[in-house]
Amino acid sequence: MTEIVKLAEEAERAMTAASSLEALEEARLSVLGKKGWLSAALKELGALNAEERKARAQQLNEVKDRLAAVLESRKTALNDAAIEARLKAERLDMTLPLNESAEAQGRIHPVSQVIDEITEIFAAMGFSIAEGPDIEDDFHNFTALNMPPEHPARQMQDTFYLPKRGADGEQIVLRTHTSPVQIRTMRGGPPPHRIVVPGRTYRSDYDMTHTPMFHQVEGLVIDRTTHMGHLKGVLTEFCKAFFETENVKMRFRPSYFPFTEPSAEVDINCSREGGVLRVGEGDDWLEILGSGMVHPRVLQHCGLDPNEWQGFAFGMGIDRIAMLKYGIPDLRAFFDADLRWLKHYGFVPLDIPTLGQGVAR
Repeated sequence: MTEIVKLAEEAERAMTAASSLEALEEARLSVLGKKGWLSAALKELGALNAEERKARAQQLNEVKDRLAAVLESRKTALNDAAIEARLKAERLDMTLPLNESAEAQGRIHPVSQVIDEITEIFAAMGFSIAEGPDIEDDFHNFTALNMPPEHPARQMQDTFYLPKRGADGEQIVLRTHTSPVQIRTMRGGPPPHRIVVPGRTYRSDYDMTHTPMFHQVEGLVIDRTTHMGHLKGVLTEFCKAFFETENVKMRFRPSYFPFTEPSAEVDINCSREGGVLRVGEGDDWLEILGSGMVHPRVLQHCGLDPNEWQGFAFGMGIDRIAMLKYGIPDLRAFFDADLRWLKHYGFVPLDIPTLGQGVAR
C-alpha cells in the first residue's frame, strides 16, 4: 500500500494544481480511467484471499473517496472561475452613449402608456387596480348589471357569443365591458370598495373609432356615504391630471345606463380651431365617458343592501382618450402592428411624458 499512498498523493497534487477542466480530466483518467492505476489495483483484488481482499478493498475505497472529493472540489472551483471570467469579458460599459438608431430602440405603445398614466392618477386618489377574465358568463356580463334576457339594453351590445356554455349551461361571451369586474369585486368581499379596472373588451364593430377588441377603464366606489358630488370631484381631478391642464370644465348630461341610476354622460370643454383639438380651451364640448350612481338592483345582485350601501361607477375608452391626448386620428392603426406608426406615436422608455404635478392633494 506504500506505493498506492504515494500515487494517491501525487494524484491529489495534480488535481489541485490543474489549471483547466481539460487538465483536471487528464488527472482523473490517470487514476480512475480504464487504464488508471486505481482501476488496475481494484481489478487485482480478485487474486487475493478473503482476509487480504477485505483489508485492501477498504484502503483502496478510502483512497478513491478522498480523490473523488478533491476532484469535485477542484471542478467546482474551475467552473466558478470560468463563469467569473466570462462575466468580466461580457460586461457592458454603462458609460457608453446609447445607440440612437431607430432599429436599436423599442417603443412603448400609446395604449400601454395611457394605462400607466390612468392607473397612476387613480392610485394617487386611493384606488386599487382590479382585473378579471376576458371570457365571462351571462350573469356577470349582463344579468348582474341589471340586464336580464328581455332587457332592451342588451341590444346595445354587439356581443361575441361563444359556442360553449358554462358548467350550469349558462351562455359564455367575450366581455363587452369591464363592468363584470365590478360585480366580481362586490361579490368577492364586504365593502368599502374603491377600484379602477383597466382591460380589454370585445364588440362586433369596426370603423375609424371602433374595433372588435378595444380597451376600457372603469371605476367603482362603494361605501355608505359616497354621492354624485364625490363622483364629480374624482372625475374633475382625473381630467386635470390626465390632460395636464387646470382649465378643464366638465358638463354632466342626464343619460341612461342600466347599471346606474341616476346616469350621466360627461363632457369636457375643448377647442377645434384650425382642425386641432385642444382640451381645456374654447367653448365647444366633447363627450369622454359615462357615469352614475350604482343601481340598487346591481347592489342586490351582489348581496348588498341598497338601504345601507351606495356608490358611483364610471367608464371610458382608453383608446379614445389616448387618441384625444396624443392626436391620433384612426383607432384601427392601434392594432395594425405597423412599426412605422409605433415609431411615430410610441414612447421611448427613458423619455416618456410625465403627468406634471399629478393629482392635487
